[in-house]
Amino acid sequence: MFAAATVAILAVLALATIRTLKGPTVFDRVLGANSIGTGAILLLATVGFLTGRPEFLDIGITYALLNLIGTLAVLKFFRYGDLSHAGEEPKD
Repeated sequence: MFAAATVAILAVLALATIRTLKGPTVFDRVLGANSIGTGAILLLATVGFLTGRPEFLDIGITYALLNLIGTLAVLKFFRYGDLSHAGEEPKD
């Protein structure tokens, strides 16, 4: 059962890669990259279960955190053009 799930996740990763490369806008490509990251986390979890190595889940959790922070940083950069933008400018 988990071997079939692994094959299905690999198919989803291949489709997400194609969507990321062909995305018409930058935001479609960021969404595709985030989907690839999520698929990689699922793949780590299933391979860790198949091989009997639960420490793969720790690696997956760390990768999920990096995936979230990276996606938010890229979106902030494309919205404001700078990562140090703190928000709204105070009105005088």
